[in-house]
This record gives sequence, structure tokens and C-alpha cells, in this order.
Amino acid sequence: MRASVKRRTKTQQDVQPETADVAEDVSDRIRATLAKAISEGALKPGSKILEDAIADHFGVSRTVVRGALGILEHDHLLERKRNRGSFVAAPSIEQAKELFEARRTMERLILELALGRASDADCDRLNAIIDREDAIHHGTDEKAKAELSGEFHIELARISGNGVLTELLEKVVARLALVMTLYEHEHHDDCGTDHHRAILDAVREKDLKRALHLMDEHLADVEGRVRLTQDHGDRHTFEAMLASFSPQ
Repeated sequence: MRASVKRRTKTQQDVQPETADVAEDVSDRIRATLAKAISEGALKPGSKILEDAIADHFGVSRTVVRGALGILEHDHLLERKRNRGSFVAAPSIEQAKELFEARRTMERLILELALGRASDADCDRLNAIIDREDAIHHGTDEKAKAELSGEFHIELARISGNGVLTELLEKVVARLALVMTLYEHEHHDDCGTDHHRAILDAVREKDLKRALHLMDEHLADVEGRVRLTQDHGDRHTFEAMLASFSPQ
């Protein structure tokens, strides 16, 4: 009897960490899936997050789902509304301005660090990203175009060697995808590919002054595509609602 009890206790102890690991792995996949859908515009600002559907799809409890949603809320990609659930965040005009300001500041510091540390292999990797951007932007795959969001800039941040700045930039770029969805009035497919190539040339030549000037121009171009007025944001939200509820 005692031996049986000991074996059963040991089995329970073995299963519990495994179950926790599985839940954590699924939680990560839920977060990654929703973050990707948000960044690519598949989930629009104001869209309700259906916890039951997520739980059924991933085969987990709603507790696990809520844990994943809580992290996305902490990253300001989702908003939890009392007694209503979680929704894709809709950044305010003030938040949009602050995000653009934060990005300008970080990108300049990242560029300065990257320029001093970039190897030929790093530059070749950036060039490969730009070539892929060119190929995709000349194609018709809209999903692939959306997936390019910020890739050049995130890779530049990795080259800078500062993990904190890289993580912060990833979060800012993700939130700016929501800003563009809400407030963009002049849509561009190319997302500054020519600018990226010019910036890379300056990085290869170790010309910091020119690289910073080009980055400033590039980010100003991106900001110039949005109209930060409440009416414009409301219109985009309303149009998203019409697209969701209109018969196909």
C-alpha cells in the first residue's frame, strides 16, 4: 500500500510541471497569434476578442487564454473593458503622438549604435530584407506586405546589440500598426523601401550624420501618412464595423 501511494504521488508531481509548461507554451502561441493578427491589420482597433473561440481553437481553458490576453493588455495592444471583455486597442491622438516621438528618439540611438557595430554580414542581412521588400511590394500578396511591418528597423535594432532597445522598439512598432490602421489617410504599399536602401548605404559607409538625416526623413514620411484628428479615427472605426457586418 505504501509503495503504491509513493508511486502515485511521484506521478502527480511529474505531471504538474509538464501541464504548467504546456499551458505556458500555448499561452505564448496565443499571444503571438493575436499580436501578428493585430500588426497585420486582420484584427482592427475596437474588435472584440472572443475568449471562448480562442479557448476552443487552442484546446485550453479560458484561464490560460486570459493569462495571454493580460500580457497583450500590458503591452497596450488590447484593452479590457469592465463587464465587456477584451478589445483591440484604439490608440488616442495623444498616444499616437507620443508613440511617434518615442520611435524617433529610439531610432536615432539605435542607428548610432548599429552603425558602430554593423559587420559586412549584418549589412548583407539588411540588404536581403530590402530585396524581399522590393519583391513583395511589386507583387499582389497583401498578406505578405503586411508581414513586413518594421522588419528592417527591428533588424537594425538587433544589430545595435542593445536588447532593451530592441524589445522597446518592437512594442512601439506594434502599437504604431494600430495608429496607422486608425489614422492613415494616404496609404503606401512600399513602406519606404528606397529610404531603407539609402540608410543602409550610409551605414555601410559609416556616415552617421547622413544616416541620421535619412532616418529622420523616412520617419517623417511615415508620420505624414496619418491625419491625427478624432473624426478621421472615428471614420476608420466605423468603416471597419461596416466591413464586418455588411453581407458579402
